Amino acid sequence: MVSSGARRAWTCGRTLAGRLLPCALMGLAGMSVAGAATPPAGPPLTIHYLERRVERPVPLNNEDPIPDDEGAKGAELGLKDSNATGRFLGLAFALDTKVVEPGDDIRQAFRALPDPRLVVLNAPAADVLALADLPEAKGSVLLNIGAPDTRLRDADCRRNLLHVLPSRAMLADALIQFLAFKRWSRILLVTGPAPGDALYAEALKRSAKKFGARIVAESRYDPQGGDVRDTALREFALTTRGPEHDVVAVADEAGAFGASLNYNTASPRPLVGTQGLAPAAWGRPVEAWAAVQLQGRFRKLAGRAMRPVDWAGWMAVHAVGEAAVKARSTEAAAVRGALTAPGFEVGGFKGRPLSFRTWDGQLRQPIFLLWPGAVTATAPLEGYLHHRTELDTLGLDEPESACRAFSGTSG
Repeated sequence: MVSSGARRAWTCGRTLAGRLLPCALMGLAGMSVAGAATPPAGPPLTIHYLERRVERPVPLNNEDPIPDDEGAKGAELGLKDSNATGRFLGLAFALDTKVVEPGDDIRQAFRALPDPRLVVLNAPAADVLALADLPEAKGSVLLNIGAPDTRLRDADCRRNLLHVLPSRAMLADALIQFLAFKRWSRILLVTGPAPGDALYAEALKRSAKKFGARIVAESRYDPQGGDVRDTALREFALTTRGPEHDVVAVADEAGAFGASLNYNTASPRPLVGTQGLAPAAWGRPVEAWAAVQLQGRFRKLAGRAMRPVDWAGWMAVHAVGEAAVKARSTEAAAVRGALTAPGFEVGGFKGRPLSFRTWDGQLRQPIFLLWPGAVTATAPLEGYLHHRTELDTLGLDEPESACRAFSGTSG
């Protein structure tokens, strides 16, 4: 069930075109004059942003590279929004940003953070686990915005780790829900050579089994040793030849070849997965439910479109700010308690209140199915039901998860 307070925040966000201040303040008792700022009652609450810089391949087809500030700019906007809301209650926030270069020790960087009890973490899964297991992180809340690995929400979950970015399992479930809804249930799967490609492919196979679709054939493609832009017409006709199928699904997270599959498949079939029709937490075409306001404010700040990790960075800091508003405190322990409470809900410009799952720390959220120019659909799709919330049809549900680090409280 959705609480009345959460329903107010959701409706307010829709009605007021994304203006966070009135939404955050509605329902707060004891405020005689809406819009009257209160002087800060104490020092600002510091939210740390810690990132591992990852070396990425040069993009093909003259595409824009992944920005170096992806995630960090989202967190920066989240800070602005949280301070704009918090000043009405005398709450202030600060953001401390640290970027660790490839090869450097991210654990030492974490140890050097002053009072790291609230840390937005943009790093690969191995780094996330290494930090979560540090003795110095025992009393911290780490908000993962960069690692989609499902294992972090499964057997490798940690009590001090919350996940704002959706898992690969959530992305795959969203896509397969759409394909099953369209009755495009026969899938030919093409997987790249990277470890993340294999994980994405496994997520698709698990989702296909879950929702009654079929992987009718699988092939692997390694673009090393040639230029796929010159050979796609011939090579992909062989790679995508197989039994009768409705779509070609591609697992190519680095974008090493997937875009060139379009119109180069053996049969005239839609392309889905990491390229083509792609599931994502956020994207440039998203504008419903006042998202256009968030998009505009981000573009004004960053000079570019908001990407999924940017949204996750914004969402992580915004969630901390909302937890502080609910706790009416910037004391880290109080904020941590509000943030991890079973009833905590927060708006995210996705049309409904979002909340963290109590069994694995994952943020429940709708997933957009994006074509470069439009939102084709939003999952969960109509007809996919759940006894708690249909958002729990995306990703590992409580009976499916091997996570045992959290309490047994359902919610």
